[in-house]
Amino acid sequence: MAQKDYYKALGVDKAASQEDIKKAYRKLAMKYHPDHSSGSKENEERFKEISEAYAVLSDPEKRKQYDTYGDEDFRQRYSQEDIFRDVDLGDILKEFGFGGASFFSFGGGRGKSGKKSRFSFDPESMFGQGNAAGGRQQAGVQARGRDVETELPLTLQEIASGVSKTVSLQTPSGKIESLTVKIPKGLIEGKKVRLAGRGEPSPYGGQAGNLYIRSKLVKDPVFAPEGYDLYVNREIRPSEALLGTTIKVPTVDGRQLSMKVPPGTPSKSRLRLPGQGIPHMRGSGNGDMYVVINVKMPAKLTKKQKELVEALAETGL
Repeated sequence: MAQKDYYKALGVDKAASQEDIKKAYRKLAMKYHPDHSSGSKENEERFKEISEAYAVLSDPEKRKQYDTYGDEDFRQRYSQEDIFRDVDLGDILKEFGFGGASFFSFGGGRGKSGKKSRFSFDPESMFGQGNAAGGRQQAGVQARGRDVETELPLTLQEIASGVSKTVSLQTPSGKIESLTVKIPKGLIEGKKVRLAGRGEPSPYGGQAGNLYIRSKLVKDPVFAPEGYDLYVNREIRPSEALLGTTIKVPTVDGRQLSMKVPPGTPSKSRLRLPGQGIPHMRGSGNGDMYVVINVKMPAKLTKKQKELVEALAETGL
């Protein structure tokens, strides 16, 4: 799948304000909307590209997810339906006379000439959504049923190894249906798997929608995940921090690794174990594990410890 750069599509940099993004979209929409340009297929595709970019970057949460995880992970988290859901470009588009309805219905508006728009940009035709007002359908196309999304709690160990889970769903008729779902490795929190045709049935005789299962991480008592990386805390004594030591570090799959802590390691240091994190959902390899070293200071010294520390202090340590 080709990578998408939404900032490049709109011609703005990553520090662009919301107003800058809106201005850039307005300018490009004026240029590429097929009712205002040559009406070529190339312009139509360009218009769809900038509209998708604006739908993401104009929404603070979607923009944050895109900036944090990058294009590939973002599009695993957000389907096309998610990207355009609750987006309304009518206020911008009606400035050009392309109709003042919502973003998902301006294909039937009227241009500046007063003639009916020849361009259709409806999610029913673009993305197969079947929930537009009034049950609109493209000629000869059966509208698809609504997609359904549900959360599935998963432990870190289940995410790391993959697992089969039984999911209970309520059908439109009110019946409870149980499905066995194979969860792949690396379905970190927020990512989704799709079950085609398991969403709501089409009210018009078309295909059923899809079921999206989004993972929800059950808090782990040992590991703190960040994406595919794992963080784990380990305590050492002051003498071990000064002289160096070897510690045991648990892994998410139940093993114990030996790790050397070099002499002079300060508290809160992060030592990296490459490839010991969560398997990537797509592609090969794993994330990394970071061991956070905490130097445990005693609350009270024994008489002998105090004498030794005082002797060390006299040496300038």
